[in-house]
This record gives sequence, structure tokens and C-alpha cells, in this order.
Amino acid sequence: MDSATSDRAALRATADNGLKIVVVGGFGVGKTTMVRSVSEIRPLNTEETMTRAGEAVDDLDGVDSKTSTTVAFDFGRITLDERSVLYLFGAPGQERFWFLWDRLFSGTLGAVVLVDTRRLADSWYAIDRLEHHGTPFIVACNDFGGPLHTEQQIREALDLSPDVPLVECDARDRSSSKYVLITLVEYLYTLSTARAGGDSADADGGRSLAALTPEHSP
Repeated sequence: MDSATSDRAALRATADNGLKIVVVGGFGVGKTTMVRSVSEIRPLNTEETMTRAGEAVDDLDGVDSKTSTTVAFDFGRITLDERSVLYLFGAPGQERFWFLWDRLFSGTLGAVVLVDTRRLADSWYAIDRLEHHGTPFIVACNDFGGPLHTEQQIREALDLSPDVPLVECDARDRSSSKYVLITLVEYLYTLSTARAGGDSADADGGRSLAALTPEHSP
């Protein structure tokens, strides 16, 4: 058995507690980049080269320099401890692929809504669908060097509840992306422990995800 096969076998043998998180948001906000930056394995990407045929259906305003796009989903993995792993899915951003989102949200522990503050309106649909599914989420503003907005302005523009965490990040940077996931983990754990008579499975998930916090992070 070669080393690659052996490694895959070892991963299967230890991954008996899989936890799922989705990164969602508008077209070109950096979802694929975030999954790539933080995954411990070579991520699975379903990117295809953009063509002129898509210009008639895709809104390229603000992302006209983009040359490839996700057509299904991105997938990455982070080991939390000896028996638990985090599966990270990046959702496609174009409107014509939104029909895939409901399937991706199935079984999701929580979500990161990644936004470009130059195009805040592109994030409304993601937030609406997550709220429809009752999926807890945080909002992360990816740094594209656009105009500065106060936290209050962003919250008002996205109509965010005061309890939903809002953070800044650079999706290209591993430590920054990990901070986003840590923030989501802490939020999920807070919700889990605060829920009277909460599901014990949720609590177990929160304890496993605590492995992402700085003092335990790999």
C-alpha cells in the first residue's frame, strides 16, 4: 500500500465524528480561497474557466477580472481531535447554482456568510436561505480594499440580529480564516449551551469544535 492510500485509510479509520460547516455568499467573495487557505488536505474544487457564454447570465459587476468560478462546491477538511473532523463546504456564488444550496445546508452545524463590503446586497440571499433553514451563521467581511464601513452600517445593510457575530478577515490568510471558524465555533457552542434542554449531540459537537480554539489549534 502506497503512502497516499495509507493516509486515506488512516483518515477513514479515525473520522467517526464528522461535523459540517458551509461557507456561503455572493459571487466572487472568496469562498474557494477561504476553503483552500484553511484545509489540511488538498481541497476538492469544482472550478471551471469562465467563458463569454456566461456573461449573459452572471452578474460580473465588481468581479469582471474573475476568470474561473465554482460550479458545484468546494470541499476541505480539518482534524479536530483523534476521532473528530470538520468538513468544510464552499457553496457556489452565481444565482444559476443557488438550487444546490438547500442540499449543501442539509446536516450543517453552522455557516460562514462571507461578504465583500463593496457589494453587500449580494449577501442578502445567503442570509435569507440560512434563516429559512434555521441554520446558525456568522458574517465575515473579506478584505478587498474597498470603502470602509462601520460595524453598525454593515449590520443595518444586512439587517443582522445584534447577537450574530460580525468579523473582518483576509480569506487568503490561514490564520485569519481559522479565526473566522473559531468565531463560528464559539457562537455555536454558546447557542448550544444556552438552549434549555438542548440536544446532547449538539453539545458534543460544540466540545469537539473547541479543538479549533487557539490553545488547541493544530
